[in-house]
Amino acid sequence: MKSVGEVVDFRPHALVRVLLHSLRRVWMWVGIALMATAFFALLGVLSFENVSFVVPVTALSYMGGAIGASVFQGERVSRKRWIGILLVCIGVSLVIIGHG
Repeated sequence: MKSVGEVVDFRPHALVRVLLHSLRRVWMWVGIALMATAFFALLGVLSFENVSFVVPVTALSYMGGAIGASVFQGERVSRKRWIGILLVCIGVSLVIIGHG
């Protein structure tokens, strides 16, 4: 939402203006659609898998977020963050192996 800008005025009129400006952004709607898809996919998976398996696997979104930030936004992800993400992925792998 860098194109919308920071909210600095919290009066109702200013907040409505920021909201309306945000709703005109295509990427906002793409994000909402993707979040809805992810939510319903999670509900679908929870209908046949245990919560104790599904919830840890959702931690893989940290990897997706970091890759997306570096590829699509050009953000620099530090070595420490990549190591942390790798540790999370190793933990998820252990959960998946233990589930089998």
